[in-house]
Amino acid sequence: MLISGMGKELLRRCGLLCLVLAVLPAGCHRPSAKDGLIHITFQTDWYPQPEHGGFYEALLKGYYRQAGLDVTILPGGPYNNAEQQVATGAAQFGMSSSDRILEADSQGENLVAIGATMQSDPQAIMVHADSPVHSFADLEGKTIAVKPGSTWFEYLRKRYHYKDLHEIPATYSVANFLADPNYIQQVFVTSEPFYVQQAGKKERTLLISATGYSPYRVFFTSSSYLREHPDVVEKFARASIRGWRDYMQDPSLVNAQLMKLNPAQQSAEMKFTWEALKSGHFVDGGNPAQLGAMTDARWAQMYDQLKDLGLIQHPFAPSTAYTLKYCNAQ
Repeated sequence: MLISGMGKELLRRCGLLCLVLAVLPAGCHRPSAKDGLIHITFQTDWYPQPEHGGFYEALLKGYYRQAGLDVTILPGGPYNNAEQQVATGAAQFGMSSSDRILEADSQGENLVAIGATMQSDPQAIMVHADSPVHSFADLEGKTIAVKPGSTWFEYLRKRYHYKDLHEIPATYSVANFLADPNYIQQVFVTSEPFYVQQAGKKERTLLISATGYSPYRVFFTSSSYLREHPDVVEKFARASIRGWRDYMQDPSLVNAQLMKLNPAQQSAEMKFTWEALKSGHFVDGGNPAQLGAMTDARWAQMYDQLKDLGLIQHPFAPSTAYTLKYCNAQ
């Protein structure tokens, strides 16, 4: 269904999102205290899926509530902008990546990452198993389906000095890939390969992080909210990381709930995603003690890469875009 009827499926999912939005309590964008709990909204980057598992784990197991927080998890989608939601106060926390946070801050949005959801990004390009493309250098002369405006794609262009590399818009589907043995597309190794394998085809993936462009996947707040509510930020960060630790040990509780929230998913798909997250060490970087952690060096490197690409519109101290206070000392 996700392969052959992606357009209809996307509309159905958008309808599901509208339903979720319709039943949210009025005024949920404003944090407030009631019954001893602080009410906050967390904006994800996509529809409910295993890549959000730790946050749902913290919600379902009551970790947020134990910390004095009443958390509403707001689903994202292809047209959602979590950075804008948080910057304008429509949500107090959101999901993004370290490169996007730095780009947003260079435009004056004043966002602060408070923890890493993933130590490395599962973003990749996917080719057919018998494709002559075995490295990023082999992309010369090829066409790739890419989400327009993808920073990593501009990084590849500059690093590999392509003279003949073409870009077409990504379609959020693998239909074209299955139909064309020469098709190359942007994917997450935790997602699209599942559908290709289900269709009986074989694929290979090349992780973008292998090129040296390796953003964190992060959760973040605004600098003003952090300044005014540091206690809430700390509680949210600690409870979220605790949720991720549990989820990566056993996903069964959350995956059952995700099936209800996003019926478009299959149990086999979620199993594939969780196993890919675990075997690829995307969440913990190969060290469970590192879960949620970030380093100054990684942020400085990402800032320099973006600056080199001309994507830092107004230079600033990259250390203002993140804090290590809540994620590096568990």
